[in-house]
Amino acid sequence: MTEFFDALETRDPARREQALMAALPAQVAQAQRSSPAFAEILRGVDAAAVTGRGALAALPVTRKHELLERQQAARADRRAPRDPFGGFSAIGWQGLVRAQGARRVFQSPGPIYEPEGLAPDYWRVARALFATGFRAGHLVHNSFSYHLTPAGSMMETGLHALGCTVFPGGIGNTELQLQALAELGSHGYVGTPSFLKILLDKAAETGVTLPSLTRALVSGEAFPPSLRDLLRTRGVDAYQCYATADLGLIAYETAAREGLVLDEGVIVEIVRPGTGDPVGDGEVGELVVTTLNPDYPLIRFGTGDLSAVLPGHCPTGRTAPRIKGWMGRADQTTKVRGMFVHPSQVAEVVRRHPELGRARLVVSGEMANDRMTLKAEAPTAAEGLAARIAESLRDVTKMRGEVELLAPGTLPNDGKVIEDARRYE
Repeated sequence: MTEFFDALETRDPARREQALMAALPAQVAQAQRSSPAFAEILRGVDAAAVTGRGALAALPVTRKHELLERQQAARADRRAPRDPFGGFSAIGWQGLVRAQGARRVFQSPGPIYEPEGLAPDYWRVARALFATGFRAGHLVHNSFSYHLTPAGSMMETGLHALGCTVFPGGIGNTELQLQALAELGSHGYVGTPSFLKILLDKAAETGVTLPSLTRALVSGEAFPPSLRDLLRTRGVDAYQCYATADLGLIAYETAAREGLVLDEGVIVEIVRPGTGDPVGDGEVGELVVTTLNPDYPLIRFGTGDLSAVLPGHCPTGRTAPRIKGWMGRADQTTKVRGMFVHPSQVAEVVRRHPELGRARLVVSGEMANDRMTLKAEAPTAAEGLAARIAESLRDVTKMRGEVELLAPGTLPNDGKVIEDARRYE
């Protein structure tokens, strides 16, 4: 195959969905069996019955802060067997609760520890690298960190799976990395887009030419079209992918430049921020991912990132669903009058009034003089509805607020549930 990484990318969408849903019960059972954390989170769940998106949506969402809290609690509990993964990993090494099988272990900010298993291309990044244009025999300059966090290993193992040679540049040392790029004649780059620009700026400043450097896969930062176009004027065609240390590859860009195509090894939902309730296609919400990785079987893992599903399929012929890409953070927790207000509380107010559509809590005024206004869409403003909603708002948040009823479609589709409009001067 020259156009596609494998036949999975061009499957009939119905067959893909059927295959993903068929794999779901075994993955839920694996999580319950091999992950003490999910054995508790999914207690009472009949794995064999989780055969569709409706059943999946009924399961709880596990968010990153909960993963961190469980890891911290497990590390602090000297009475229990040592488990730095907080009961989420099915693999480890000698002396841990579970069997061996981890090739590497990484530490992300928190700290949160993540395992890397023995499977080739464990993070499934080869698919994104292939879409970028990397092929066997290419020399690729890897400027992601090789220390503590997994980004360097994620890219290197994917490149090795394609048959590429890797220069492990890591981060920093701009002059030395530029020297290696020029003297080795690297065909491509993986790393953050900002560091690629720094390298190309330095090359222009010092008169260094990089004629072989024609492609790049970037991640870890926003990649606006303006930067993409600037890199292209320097001779580098750069693409982006969306991956995390917990889940591996989630989605990747193709030559069509129309959103990011979902990876074949994940089940993705878009949910209303602060809840686990899926939203309709096209509506912005939090990205929730279920991975089919048996070593680290995360079920309904909330990324905390906002995105939306795009209609149709990728013009390249890939048939997996597409997302718009990163659209901000879902955790919009805000402190009002000395108390935290969470998106889940806004969702609870809306849940108590089924006639409401989208809602947004706007916090305005000046610090120490906060005002809360819940703007909510409703098809009809029934008598007393605003007062009943205000009562629910006070009951849930323990603070008074105003209610403004709006026509359906008035609020922007941007996933924002809490808007902090206060002046901080």
